[in-house]
Amino acid sequence: MLYGRAGEQAKVERLLAEARAGRSGTLVVRGPAGIGKSAILNHAAERAEDMRVLRGVGVESEATLPFAALHLLLRTGLGRIHLLPDAQAAALNGALGLGDIAPRSRFLVGLATLSLLADLAGDGALLCLIDDAQWFDQASLDALMFAARRLEAEGVVMIFTAREGFPAVGLPELRLSGLDGAAAAALLPADLPPQVRERLIEESDGNPLALIELPAALSAEQRAGRLSPVGAMPVAARVQDAFQAQIAALAEPARTALLIAAADGSGELETLVAAGATLDGLGAAEQNRLIEIAGDAVGFRHPLIRAAAYQSAPTARRLAVHRALADALTRSSAIDAADRRAWHLAAAVLGPDEGIARELAQAAERARSRGGHTAIAAAYERAAELSVDPIRRSGRLAAAALAASDAGLMDRAARLADRATPDVDDPEITAALVQVRAHREFELGTPLAAGRIIMDGVPRVAARSAERATWLLVEAIRCAWFAGDTTLAEEAAAGLRALPAIESPLVTGALGLARLLAGDIDGGVPLMSEAVDEHRRAGLGVPGLTFTAALSFALGRAALAAEITGGVVTDCQQSGMIGWLAHALQDHGLALGRLGRYGEATATLNAGLRLATDLGHEHRVSYLTCTLAWVLAHLGDRQGCRARAEEGVANADKQGMILAASTGRWALGVLELGLGRPDAALRQLQAIPVTSIAVLSAPDQVEAAIRSGQPELAQEPLARYVAWARQVRQPPSDAIALRCRALVQEDEAHFAQAVHLHGDAQPYELARTRLAYGEWLRRARRRADARVQLRGALEIFDRLGAQLWAERARAELRATGDVPAAPRQAGDPLSVLTPQERQVVRLAAGGASNRDIAARLFLSPRTVGYHLYKAFPKLGVTSRAQLAAIAHLPD
Repeated sequence: MLYGRAGEQAKVERLLAEARAGRSGTLVVRGPAGIGKSAILNHAAERAEDMRVLRGVGVESEATLPFAALHLLLRTGLGRIHLLPDAQAAALNGALGLGDIAPRSRFLVGLATLSLLADLAGDGALLCLIDDAQWFDQASLDALMFAARRLEAEGVVMIFTAREGFPAVGLPELRLSGLDGAAAAALLPADLPPQVRERLIEESDGNPLALIELPAALSAEQRAGRLSPVGAMPVAARVQDAFQAQIAALAEPARTALLIAAADGSGELETLVAAGATLDGLGAAEQNRLIEIAGDAVGFRHPLIRAAAYQSAPTARRLAVHRALADALTRSSAIDAADRRAWHLAAAVLGPDEGIARELAQAAERARSRGGHTAIAAAYERAAELSVDPIRRSGRLAAAALAASDAGLMDRAARLADRATPDVDDPEITAALVQVRAHREFELGTPLAAGRIIMDGVPRVAARSAERATWLLVEAIRCAWFAGDTTLAEEAAAGLRALPAIESPLVTGALGLARLLAGDIDGGVPLMSEAVDEHRRAGLGVPGLTFTAALSFALGRAALAAEITGGVVTDCQQSGMIGWLAHALQDHGLALGRLGRYGEATATLNAGLRLATDLGHEHRVSYLTCTLAWVLAHLGDRQGCRARAEEGVANADKQGMILAASTGRWALGVLELGLGRPDAALRQLQAIPVTSIAVLSAPDQVEAAIRSGQPELAQEPLARYVAWARQVRQPPSDAIALRCRALVQEDEAHFAQAVHLHGDAQPYELARTRLAYGEWLRRARRRADARVQLRGALEIFDRLGAQLWAERARAELRATGDVPAAPRQAGDPLSVLTPQERQVVRLAAGGASNRDIAARLFLSPRTVGYHLYKAFPKLGVTSRAQLAAIAHLPD
């Protein structure tokens, strides 16, 4: 029975009721040790008698073993892994040590976990209880958090308990405080004198465990009220002292058994006995309510008991127990026995030991095969601490730093890198350390500082390896592009020119990008074009293709950028390269937006934003936020665009993310133009540095200057854009250049030629040209001619969902005496769907199964089914077969 927790119990019971109705939910229960977090989980389990229940508990000593906690939680459902999509099944089997194929990404394991939980829920509901989550290994936690943030319509409830400091961004929380006086009094023995009861309630601060355990530790004098019942120390420490007193009163076999169990952490009865724990000793500890034995599993009744058993033992005894456990694990057949043995050996020594360091390094590589990047970092870090040779120590620290960086632990990665020997000569180690420091600075600091870190490290790397130095310099130019810094770009380009030439389109493209940043359009664009044209023959991987897509954007080749990024997104999804997927989704969303496919672009960018948030990549979050604002500006979403653009620009400005901030300002400029506020638009567009995307945003700046009555301010952006368009030689760019010249020069021939050149590649830009031409014709009192252009513009704007621009076209048509059609998205029944429903319907219409759609969109199959269930009535269809008719409609 729970005292004083009626509100908390009701909240848990509401979650369970919603799960029974098919709606998923999550809850993080926070509070200090002994406050009753586990009791809340017990209450949930009692109320879930009609649900399947999975339960796992974090153990501090196992936090370095990748996926150990996940294996424990899912152990009763492992037999259903084979029902998952092949890539997910392989990833989860590999992570749990049940298969030979290593998972390529921790987030692919997370997707498999989500799918398995949905499958285990079946047609009913599933309750997943995770106790002491702060002590779960990071790999398990990543998978569970990934799943928790994507639960929708599976009928799954996940409840975590954790102490303060546990990261659970975006999940609802319940914070437990101490019990009130009446509830606290109900937990105390009735035979205590009133003054003792009052003092215990006061000193315990309402902590339930303290109220239960402290009375049992009172001496006769304290119970009688003749001595103070407790001392001046934190509640958890007082309770732990009470447990230590209980342990000290036990016979030697029970104390030894408790110490071995506390040092081990796995709870395997066979291992504990092999290490010297006697069954009599374990039995005595169980009789005293310190541990619980269920079959062949041993568990402590509370984490503070484990801490008391371990910390009360002398150091020599702890070391001896770790050695005994290492010996016992030598004979164990458990999947993770070798890893646990290495860690026990490491805990049993006080100084450097190369043999143990080697075993830990081997454990790190085994963790790599299972995708446990945090475990890799921990094992290599401890191996470095035990290393005798300084070069090996630095190499292991570099490996730990890279693994921590891959795990998204940027600050830890930087600290590990800083501990490496500064004078190490190995170019591979030096380059790795430079990459780690730069990556951390790029994602959490400023791209300019990241580039400077690279430039500082290049001379040492170049002295030993020109090739590794080359790739570092290419990365430095990329940093300069994001930072809008011409000095850094030129320094890195000079460094590239000084090194032996490497035949690669990436080098050519980087040199061209550096020139473009410096304002040398005539010199930079041809090099970038050469790189893009050659990329298919270069056999580039995902990083190289991502860089090529960025060059395509800068060349105005949106269709090629969409093709490349679409392929990269698919590659990342299929191979599990989730670290690159957020970047790919960002670029693909922007490419789709440039092509006027705004619905698909919005869904893609939202997916990327959620993923970047999960990864903790602050730079990517800001960039995605600004890019999403840019798409929303074209859709005329005033509130959504402003909120995202202002948030993204503020964050980007603080961290010197010039490219991201420029995208946000471009978004606000487009929005203000659509609202008919050219002065405000011009202020935003003029704030975009010429070293950033000022070429791409120049047409909007030209129009804003003309419409605000300041044609002199249109001359520079016009010249800039015309010079660029002349070099890139793309029909849409030539057409936009003609539109800009027509606006400045009021030359009808330029308008007519622009409309002819546009084609269908970028419908939004064609509509903008036809609108501008129609407005000019109306002012020239050629109403019939104006209507032709304005109707064409309106049809495109309506179809694209560009509401503000459609309103402008409608207003112009009315001014010609025409009566325009009501607002619509002609021929697009998908306009009634949410972005998520739109993506699901398109994939389903193309023949993809719910499982396939779930794998591509990082959802569970049940959530996909829910979206289809909601979409069918909106579309007026009753079956998947009817969706085929809309499979190829424009987005």
